[in-house]
This record gives sequence, structure tokens and C-alpha cells, in this order.
Amino acid sequence: MKKLVLILTILSLIFSACKKSIGPEEEPGTDSNPPSDITSGLLSFSPDFPSGKEAITIVFDASEGDGGLMNYSGDVYVYTGVITDKSTQAGDWKYNKWAWDQTPPNDVKMKAIGGGKYSLEIKDLNDFYKIPAGENILKLALLFRNGDGSQTGRNGDGSDIFLPLFNKNQLNIRIVSPNLEPTFNPSIGALSKIVGDELEVKAISSKPADLSLSLNGKIFQSKNNESTISGVVKLTENGNQLIEAKASASGGNTTANFQFATSGEVEQAEIPAVANPDGFTRLNNGTSAIFTLYAPQKEGIFIIGDFNDWEARSDYFMKRSPDGKRWWLQVDGLDPQREYAYQFLVDGTLKIADPYAEKILDPSNDPFIPAANYHGSKTYPINKTTGIVSIFKGKPESYSWNINSFNRPEKDKLIIYELHLRDFLTANNYTTLTDTLSYLKRLGVNALQLMPINEFEGNSSWGYNPSFYFTPDKFYGSPLMLKKLIDESHKAGMAIILDMVLNHSFGQSPMVQLYFDQANNRPSVNSPWFNPIPTHPFNVGYDFNHESEATKQFTKNVLKFWMQEYKIDGFRFDLSKGFTQKNSGDNVNEWSRYDASRIAIWKNYNQYIKSLSPDNFYVILEHFADDQEEQELSKDDMMLWNNLNASFNEASMGYLPGSNFSRGFYNTHGFQGSENLISYMESHDEERMMYKNLQYGNAAGTYSIKSLSTALKRQEMAATFFFAIPGPKMIWQFGELGYDRSIEENGRTGEKPVLWSYKENPNRLKLYQTYAKLISLKKNKAVFNTSDFEYKLDGSIKYIILKGIDETLFVVGNFGVTSQEAKVALPKANTWYNQLTADQIILTTRNYIKTLAPGEYYIFSDKVK
Repeated sequence: MKKLVLILTILSLIFSACKKSIGPEEEPGTDSNPPSDITSGLLSFSPDFPSGKEAITIVFDASEGDGGLMNYSGDVYVYTGVITDKSTQAGDWKYNKWAWDQTPPNDVKMKAIGGGKYSLEIKDLNDFYKIPAGENILKLALLFRNGDGSQTGRNGDGSDIFLPLFNKNQLNIRIVSPNLEPTFNPSIGALSKIVGDELEVKAISSKPADLSLSLNGKIFQSKNNESTISGVVKLTENGNQLIEAKASASGGNTTANFQFATSGEVEQAEIPAVANPDGFTRLNNGTSAIFTLYAPQKEGIFIIGDFNDWEARSDYFMKRSPDGKRWWLQVDGLDPQREYAYQFLVDGTLKIADPYAEKILDPSNDPFIPAANYHGSKTYPINKTTGIVSIFKGKPESYSWNINSFNRPEKDKLIIYELHLRDFLTANNYTTLTDTLSYLKRLGVNALQLMPINEFEGNSSWGYNPSFYFTPDKFYGSPLMLKKLIDESHKAGMAIILDMVLNHSFGQSPMVQLYFDQANNRPSVNSPWFNPIPTHPFNVGYDFNHESEATKQFTKNVLKFWMQEYKIDGFRFDLSKGFTQKNSGDNVNEWSRYDASRIAIWKNYNQYIKSLSPDNFYVILEHFADDQEEQELSKDDMMLWNNLNASFNEASMGYLPGSNFSRGFYNTHGFQGSENLISYMESHDEERMMYKNLQYGNAAGTYSIKSLSTALKRQEMAATFFFAIPGPKMIWQFGELGYDRSIEENGRTGEKPVLWSYKENPNRLKLYQTYAKLISLKKNKAVFNTSDFEYKLDGSIKYIILKGIDETLFVVGNFGVTSQEAKVALPKANTWYNQLTADQIILTTRNYIKTLAPGEYYIFSDKVK
């Protein structure tokens, strides 16, 4: 006989006592009860009921909450501000002690007191925060971090930490066991018990009073004229339960309470055939839905949300599939036009959003999204729950596609434009990018590669810290705005490639949270998706195990969703070399060696993608592995990133020893053709060439590459050689205008200036025009895809000769800083036409001989443009 399982789910903690800010009419007082133990829980403090008129000591336990600073041995600082009577919501911090990107001041450095705990005493809150007269503090807002902010300590759900202040002139009561979760609306940590177990409850009051503890209105402990009460109650009933602590004194009373629910035996049942095995399924015209969660080895799961007033009721306890891997429940009586917020409550200890949600609400970050980017009417369910919530709608808004069948550009003619919405447009939204397509069309690009746009942590980010994979991040706009961008791009002849991050995920991910080893701050060993310890040296976040069947299925679900729901044309897979279980430790060379298991993983994914879209769908890998491995992947029709930044930038700066960029040619990789090697001079990950030209460019006599006009001319020459190399090409945003701000400005991944004003500079505009001419030539002349070529790319004088069926073309240039004689042996004597100007030359011999000034270059063809 199975035991009856009790899943206690704490829904809320309610303080009936009035919490008042620091007001001028209040006088400092003293508690009649001594401070309780201040060193338990994520955040503890002394005195027990701080009013702000006295010194306060706060203690942070790094092993609690999200564990972000667990086992950290360096200095810990508190990043802090206040919530005042002028604040509008939880994110509206006032009077922050310091800016996040500044060096922490000395008075926010915490004292290590042992056991992973840190303390800080604040003697005068008004002075510490510099609160102006007439404004009153309601709560302290806190985060704990290391010096540079790369590691933080937060609540278990990733939210900010808050410490409430109390009115000393009123009677107050707090429940201190189970532990208080210091969220904006304080909640109690959840519990999991078996029916028949006992629950211990402890409460304290701000002054002696008549105290009682009750369960569902039945008192199980009482004391008179005391300030502390504790009691133990036996849990015997199923259903909703209410624990309440009450204090009464001098005709007044106050209460604090929390609720939990019990569930009975788990029902095993097959998932209905009509339902998706993962995620949700809409039924009955949107009035019903089946919700499914992959969660093997879990004991019990509720679904809570707007449809049940966020109560863990027994009729919302999910069923388990017979194989024990999935939980599901059908919810009926839904309004198909309404958005419902919901979460899964797992084992009574964890609230998570749906990993398959197509929209989420993030109370910490959503308030700071510009209204022009996202203005959804659904608001966060304040006072109902904490953490990120998923959103479901029975009949979501539909988009009517204009282009249902897009003819994707041939691989060899691909000109990809990689961009990051945040740093490309001041408005940084899909609608503005749609309005900017004409600029890109004039440039001649035929594919846009968007840096990650699925939901990531925070708002301002490169996006390589993903958390939800079916949810476009609202910071850039709505799903309809994204679909219109894709539709209009297709109408303009441009493919859409998404940067997809499936090497790792971050702590905000519900899949990470479902199986997490809090003690060691890493995924647990029984995680279906993640490795407890990364298998390769470049990993960030938590490392996916791509040999796990659960990970393979999840990955395929993600790919299918974006291909079918958003009609995208390709994926650029970030850190594709990380899709391995072969542990290379910290050895990058070992990681890059031929890995048959990694090849098998990628062939499996590629085969699945081709089964969904056999028509030239782009599978692009950021791989950088052994040539033999990349050859095998290329033969399976996958495309490989080819980084030429170092050699091209050495050439543009005029430093010759490292300036040979012959690795741009596919034959140096052992590939059978050029169509699967995507070369680039710049990407999001490299220092900008113009920045290095201007900072470090070579010089001789009066010729200096540090001169803006000279540096831009060098970029024209580099681009001419770059586009002449057969195969697809990628441009990083604003490279065509000579963007010259460092990648390290405001931090490597920090916000960069958006400089459309560059178009007003004639020299920069000429670079743009040169790019446009070269791109047009590459797309329209077959000779650029020839397999018959010669090149000499070492030294000052460099040249490329392309020999097609009915056209020969050559490029020559002087990458030195002094004049040099160029000698190029051509296939024949002929009239040669400059492809960028109206000039022509007549050679009576096969030899092109000319003294070239530094930076002088030409592109000639035996055919008129």
C-alpha cells in the first residue's frame, strides 16, 4: 500500500500588522525581547523588528538562496538601495549606494564571519542611503556580489532580496520557522511532508503579548504575556491548510500566516494521444488545455495559476505517466481570449515556469522594457506567487504570412549580416529593424543573422545566457513584431538566421532548477539534461549533455518550433564544439581533437533538421575543431565558421608576418568545395578592425594607418580581397562603415554606441559603397564561385586570381606601408576592366607589373562590369 504523500506548498505570508516607514513623529525605542539568533536563513537581521531609527546588522548566508556565492572565497559586497513611499514597484530602487559598474565603496564590504556567512552593520539608515527629508523607507533592497559583479547571491528564485522595516509604536509579529523567504512580498520556504509527520512553527512578537498558533482555526499552542511562541502540530488532513500566529495586547491584535495544501496518492495515467508529450496542447477551441512537464523522479507536482487563484488544490495535482517521466493535467473552463499566468509547483519546494512557455513574465526585468518594444496588458500576479511565471492563451494572436514559400539564397552567394539589436538600433526592437531593411538591401546582404533572441537573463545582454527556448525575449518586441520582421525580410530577399545557444543554459532556466545540487551549486547528478561538471574548458553557465536522450528530444523540439512557428531559414549554433561528453578538462587542444561522438551528435541533429526542411536550410556551426572533423561535418552539408580576424587585421594594420589570410580558401581546410566555409573578418566576438587600425596601425614617413581616412582606405582594400575569396561571407554590423569603438568599451558584452552618424562622413560612406559594389559583383558573377584559383597572400603585395568558364578576375594590393612593385602572372594578355571604377588597362603580355603605393589596390576582370 502506498503511503499518502503530503506536499506542503507555501502560498503566502501575510502580515496584518501595519509596517510603517521611518517618520519624523517616531521616537527610537527598544524591544523588550532580546534579538533572536541572527545567523540562520539566507538573510537574517538584528534587531528582530528594525524600524530604521536604530543600528541594524544584516547577515547573508551564501549557502542559501540561489547559492551564487557558495564556496566563493573573495570579498563580498552588498549592492543596496531602498524602497520608499515614492517607489512604484519592486524594481523601483531608490538611493542606491553605488552604480553596478563602479568599484564598490568600502562601506558596503561585508565582514566574513565564518561558515560562508557575511555581516554588515549599518548605524544610521538615513545617513547611509542619504534619504532626503520627507521621504520614508519601507524596505531595504539588497543583492550580494563579488567585486566585479560576475557572481551574485539572490533568492532561490533569482529575485532581489528585501528587508522590511516595522513601526515601533505598533504590535508586530513574525513567523520565523519555517524560514522567511526575503522576497518583495515575504513568503515562507516550501516544505514536503508525509501525512502523520509533525510541523514545528515558531513566531516572535515585538513586545510581550498573548500569543497563539493555530492550524485551520484550531489553536495548538498558546502563551500569555510572552514575546516568543513555538509549537508542534501533527498533520492529519488533506486539502488546504492555514497556519496562523496571533498576538494580542492592550486591545490590539496582529497576525501572520501562511497557507499550504496537501495531496493524496499520485494517479498514474497515460498522456492522452491528442496531447503533445512535452509542453502544452490547446483543446476545445482554447477552452481547455493539457499541460505536460518532463520531470522523472519527482514525487508530486501541482499546477497553480490564475485559473485556481494560485492555490495548490487537490484537483490541480498532476497525474504521472506510467513510465514515471512525465506529469500532465487537463485544465478546463478557460476563457480562450484571456492570458493565464501559471507555474508548476514541484515536490512542494520549487515553483518553476513552464520550460515550453511561449511567453513569460519576469517581475525583476519586465518593468524596465521600453513600452515601444513591449506593451502587453498582462501584469505580474503580485501577492500571489514569486519568481518567473509562464503565460498561456487559448487562442493566441495569429499572424497572416505574406511569404509562405521563401527561395533561400544559394550557399555560395550568401552574404550574412550579423547584428545585435541592442547595439544596432537605438530603439532596439523588431519594428525599427523592419524599417531599416532598406539600408541592408542597398548594401546587398541576403541574410540577417540575429544574435540570440530567445529569453535570456536580464534585458541588456548579448543573449548567450539563455533560460527559456520557446520564448522570444520581450526586450526586443512581441512575437507578431518578430514574425513581421521575418516576413518583410523574406519579401526583400533576405534569409533569417538565428543564433541558437544549446551548449549551455543559465540558472534562471526551469530545467536547471528542477535538478539542482544546492550544496555544490551545480546541476545534480540525476539531471536529465545537464552535466554536473562541464566537459570542456570554454563552457559558461550549465553544460547540456547532448548524449542524453532527454536533451536530444528537447533540442529537436526547440529547433522544430522556430523552424515551423517563425519560418526561419537557418541556425548558427553557438559553441557547437561543446556538444560532447568527451571530457577535455582545461585542455583546449584536446577539446579540439577529432571526436567521433560529437560528429555523431551533429549528424543526428542535422538529419532531423533536413527532415523538416530539405530545401537549403542553413546549419552553421561555431566549431573551430580539427580539420578532419570539420571536413566530415562539411560533407554532411553543415556550414562552418571561419575566423580570419587576426590575419586580416594584421594586414589592414600593415604588419606583414601574421597577415597571410589564405585560410579563407576552402582547399586549405581540405573541404571539397567553398559553399560550407563561412569566412569573416569581424564577428560579435572579435575586436573591431578599425579600432586596431587607429590605435596600433603601422606608419612610414607621412603615411600612417592611424589616420582615419587611411585606415578606412585600408578597410576597402581588405574587403576587396575578402569578397574575392570563393564561398559565403559574413559581415559584423557597421563593419561597412568602419565602426571603430572597441569591443571592450563598457565591458566586452556591455552596451556600445549606436553610430548611424557615420553615414554622414564621406570616407565612411565610400567604404559602404565599396562594400555594396563588391557584394553585387560576388552575387552576380559566377567567377566568384570558381574552384580554379591562384593566390599569393604573404608579404606586402598580395593577389588573388579567379579563373571561371568565361571570365578571369584578379585582385592585387599593397598591404605594406611603403611603395612596392607588384608582379602578377596572368593567364593571358588582355584588356582588363576595373570593377570599381570606369578605368581599364591593356596588357600586351601576361604580366601585370606596377609599383603600388601603400594601400593601393585594384580588382580587374577581362569582362566589362
